[in-house]
Amino acid sequence: MASIVVVGLGYSGCSAARILRQDCHSVTVIESKNDSLREKRADKLRSLGITVKLGTPLNLEAFKNVQGLKTVVVSPGIAWDHPTLQALRNCGVQVQGEMAVAWSHLRHCPWVGVTGTNGKTTVAHLLNHVLESAGLHAPMGGNVGAAATELALRWPAKSENTPDWFVIELSSYQIEAAPEVAPAIGIWTTLTSDHLERHGTLSAYRSIKRGLLERSSIPILNADDPDLSQQRPSWRRGMWVSTSGPGTALAPHHLWIDAKDQLCNLKGPLFQASVLRRMIGEHNRQNLLLATAAALQIGLSPNSIVQGLQSFPGLPHRLELIGYLHDIKIFNDSKATNYAASAAGLRSVPVPTVVLAGGEIKQGDVTDWLHLMHSCVIGVVLFGAGAKWLQNLLYSNKYPGHLKICNGLEEAVPLALKLAINLKACSLLLSPACASFDQYPNFEARGEHFRSIIHSLS
Repeated sequence: MASIVVVGLGYSGCSAARILRQDCHSVTVIESKNDSLREKRADKLRSLGITVKLGTPLNLEAFKNVQGLKTVVVSPGIAWDHPTLQALRNCGVQVQGEMAVAWSHLRHCPWVGVTGTNGKTTVAHLLNHVLESAGLHAPMGGNVGAAATELALRWPAKSENTPDWFVIELSSYQIEAAPEVAPAIGIWTTLTSDHLERHGTLSAYRSIKRGLLERSSIPILNADDPDLSQQRPSWRRGMWVSTSGPGTALAPHHLWIDAKDQLCNLKGPLFQASVLRRMIGEHNRQNLLLATAAALQIGLSPNSIVQGLQSFPGLPHRLELIGYLHDIKIFNDSKATNYAASAAGLRSVPVPTVVLAGGEIKQGDVTDWLHLMHSCVIGVVLFGAGAKWLQNLLYSNKYPGHLKICNGLEEAVPLALKLAINLKACSLLLSPACASFDQYPNFEARGEHFRSIIHSLS
């Protein structure tokens, strides 16, 4: 019986351990933390014959008593080049991510793999909704929703209710640790500087995502993304979509939006781009094209796609219009956790606007964000751990608007609203351009807090 160690007791780690145990492996889970939540999870796994070691850091000592160790499965939060993992590889131990485990158990169904710096969650939800609305069974998971290993537990290879498709969102962390994943359809939304603290360089980050698309039978790419477009000459195959027309003879687009705001392909117009009523912004028109291109490849008719798009409710925390105060539109874009995502939101809302920004600073190109802050934003209220850093960045680049700084949203939101009223702004936008982990467990918690404060003020 092969021995496998799973590192991490999160949802993906727990379901990976359960799958591997069902495969008759000897499974041990190690987890660096030790609290009541993880103790409950550990008890459930122990009842299945899985060994769990809480309060166990990731070092070679943790593996010394594992007899016949063959494989180590890591969660996406573990750096792929962690020194302990490198040492295990040198000893002949196979190291893989939980997504690799999911792939080995789910590849009996075709995958749509969705990746990108920004937009991947929206495209995954949008495509899932369109496919399900058309009567297909297309569960969604991965980096969003259920862990892919949880999907593998629900739909094993001999399941009576085998899905038609899986829509799997894949982060760079998950792709890096599962180079065998090869979707039937791959979608690449955008590529901007992000996660450089993990991957080191933009080139390394790009290479990881590109690998997924190159392994996909049908790659679908966003021709409107500057980085992807610049790399286009190096691609031998792929479907390209664009909001700016059919392209050129040397770089034709396969699906586009024309001057009459119609989605078109080589056969002619399909439907009006305005069917996606609940989502604003040029980036969401790109998301519309990417999801539609995949749906067409899967075999849906334009009419079926339209019905799904029209009924799509939109996503919380992604340019979500949560109400009006004093005739000012209030937008929750807590998902804008980097400069590129924030810039997309700034382009989309009515101007002039007042912005709430701040949180845990991330590396990235600030050029576009700074330009839009100058041209669209008449006031900004900064909060969180990165407030001082952003203040220095804006002042050093001669930001001309009003600037305030606060500790957290409780203080920042009323101040921003007062500023928006006094300056006669058209919109108030939570667009942090930062991660949330300085004050919140995730961007969703930050967005919900913002929503609750706005509701209390109204």
